[in-house]
Amino acid sequence: MVQLGVNIDHVASVRQARYRDAGAGGARGGGTEPDPVRAAHEAELGGADGITIHLREDRRHIQDRDAQRLRELVRVKLNLEMAATPEMVAIARTLRPDTVMLVPEGRLEVTTEGGLDVAGQLSRMGEVVRELHADGMLVSAFIDPEEAQIEASHACGFDICEVHTGPYAHAWAASGGDARREGLRAALAAVDRAGGLIRSTGMRFNAGHALHYHNVQAVAALEGVEELHIGHAIVSRAVFVGLRQAVADMKRLMAQAEGSSGRA
Repeated sequence: MVQLGVNIDHVASVRQARYRDAGAGGARGGGTEPDPVRAAHEAELGGADGITIHLREDRRHIQDRDAQRLRELVRVKLNLEMAATPEMVAIARTLRPDTVMLVPEGRLEVTTEGGLDVAGQLSRMGEVVRELHADGMLVSAFIDPEEAQIEASHACGFDICEVHTGPYAHAWAASGGDARREGLRAALAAVDRAGGLIRSTGMRFNAGHALHYHNVQAVAALEGVEELHIGHAIVSRAVFVGLRQAVADMKRLMAQAEGSSGRA
């Protein structure tokens, strides 16, 4: 069954909009709302298979103290997204999440805008993977659906490749979700083709970015996809129905897609 990793970054984004020093430490860091730890608990009750957080260098949402508390209290898998910087590698080696996903990071971007260029920095990526493996963590690369990046990720020793589904999501929006439109078909085929290449190397095939309640099913139905990471859409729906229900709704759609594909 395809698993769901729920990204709770934007719960912290709401908090930081009001309490800019929240999470910096002490009682106040744990007392402002909404609390990402409570969000993780609600997501677990809704059926989340994992919790994802992105500890950004500028600490725009998730704070160091959030990460520490989540490591202590999350009962499903904890996935830490981060840039491959010495500071973040040191934090990961102390925190020891279940999985670390390396992503590119730009200070001015609203959210991650593209895949990691593993092929362009083989030596550095290989070094980081080895360091994280030494402390027992699985390591994932967030990449565009390109053969060169998949081959480079395998060469560096990554355990998982998460395929960037942003282009697919853009194609879905541009076509109104019409599966017969060539642009949408091509974008989905690119994700599918990348998934096959990833699995042929022995790495795990995950996918994520800009997936929501209307476009998720085609990706969830792809052969061999193991996990989808979804955040903004779930947190947005939670404003109206609550996080537990929002997660359950997404899980139901994913299960339906998998069942209709004959993979359940």
